[in-house]
Amino acid sequence: MALSRVGINSEYGDLDWDADAGERARLLQSPNVESAPKVGREQSTTSTLGAIFIVVNAALGAGLLNFPAAFCTAGGVAAGITLQMCMLIFIISSLIILAYCSQASNERTYQEVVWAVCGKAAGMLCEIAIAVYTFGTCITFLIIIGDQEEKILAAIVKAEGGSPWIGHWYTDRKFTISITAILVVLPLSIPKEISFQKYASALSVIGTWYVTVIIIIKYFWPNEGISPGLIPTSPPSWMSVFNAMPTICFGFQCHVSSVPVFNSMKRPEVKTWSWVVTAAMLIALFVYTGTGVCGFLTFGSIVNQDVLLSYPSNDVAVAIARAFIIVSVLTSYPILHFCGRAVLEGLWLRYKGIAVEEDVVLERRRRILQTIIWFLLTLVLALFIPDIGKVIALIGGLAACFIFVFPGLCLIQAKLSEIQANNPRRWWAMVGYGVLLVVLGAFIFGQTTTNAILVDLSG
Repeated sequence: MALSRVGINSEYGDLDWDADAGERARLLQSPNVESAPKVGREQSTTSTLGAIFIVVNAALGAGLLNFPAAFCTAGGVAAGITLQMCMLIFIISSLIILAYCSQASNERTYQEVVWAVCGKAAGMLCEIAIAVYTFGTCITFLIIIGDQEEKILAAIVKAEGGSPWIGHWYTDRKFTISITAILVVLPLSIPKEISFQKYASALSVIGTWYVTVIIIIKYFWPNEGISPGLIPTSPPSWMSVFNAMPTICFGFQCHVSSVPVFNSMKRPEVKTWSWVVTAAMLIALFVYTGTGVCGFLTFGSIVNQDVLLSYPSNDVAVAIARAFIIVSVLTSYPILHFCGRAVLEGLWLRYKGIAVEEDVVLERRRRILQTIIWFLLTLVLALFIPDIGKVIALIGGLAACFIFVFPGLCLIQAKLSEIQANNPRRWWAMVGYGVLLVVLGAFIFGQTTTNAILVDLSG
């Protein structure tokens, strides 16, 4: 039986310049059931400025809170900035590669490009990686909710982390995470479509920028009583520099949503796209560097994995930042869950050989079951994992795969399908660069994941 070329919940719609982080759900549509050629393209409406805005919003997120600790891990300001600048070259080039391969394959999403260019095995591996990555990110969001609520409650009862507020059952961290997740996150995650969240997510975009501004201000005008610990000026070993890579990969990873953004542009040209991603990544670099440098210099070696936890509970400006972060992750969890659920749904339908429109009756029942299982697993893990650094250390390795490995494989396969006689030097250079991306990405993934398992989790 021939399967239809219809994507699960696939709807690209208009992406205006004021689209916010909530649009990422629509940019991470689930894979289609079969890889038949595209008949045509929908009308694209995103301007160049709008594309820059969307890519920036896709890159900026909860990973912002971990950058000061990453600078500490890397060995100081110079090492952290140098590492970011070196990584940025590969990050931008891989975004351009994905646009090139999307144009060559006529596919509109990240996983579809990998399927079309690299084949079934790589495509399925990519989909599984997306599901695991979004699952881990959801755990991170719940941990952040608990961290920020703990500080806010401490401020409300006017106790700085002491026994007066710890003794109350309703201020227990596990209780606050659970009740917030059950009452807010779960209901927002069940709907089939979550386009209604784009308005709430606009607040999360503002909150991200607000956090950066507050951290910079607090560095120049610190609270009384705050004194930084030891401030390293060089990495203790070369391995410590690589241990900071998961945070950088996690922070700059916007590649999965980049392909639909490229195809949504009024003029989806690789040359124009190169200017878009360069501008977007420079903006993200400014935000992450400002947060990382100022947060690190404020606290030094005693900085928390979640930098906001290092500030006192009674600081009103920081308390507002915590509230913004809570709103941000409350709206981002359903978006990331939607993306992971859609990928799992696509894998299931492909395994069963069922077309999307033929499975409408059981879709609602399966969606609710998938959502509840996903939610409960992420909640239980968030309750027993102490900080976001441990989760980011694991899923940061997967982010490296999206940035390095899959774009590298796509570039190699795309060039191998071309005739090299026209420009053999350029052809070999492109193939060689693709190999470099794959090797570098595999190394980062292997090193960071192994380190996270052996050091963080076992410790």
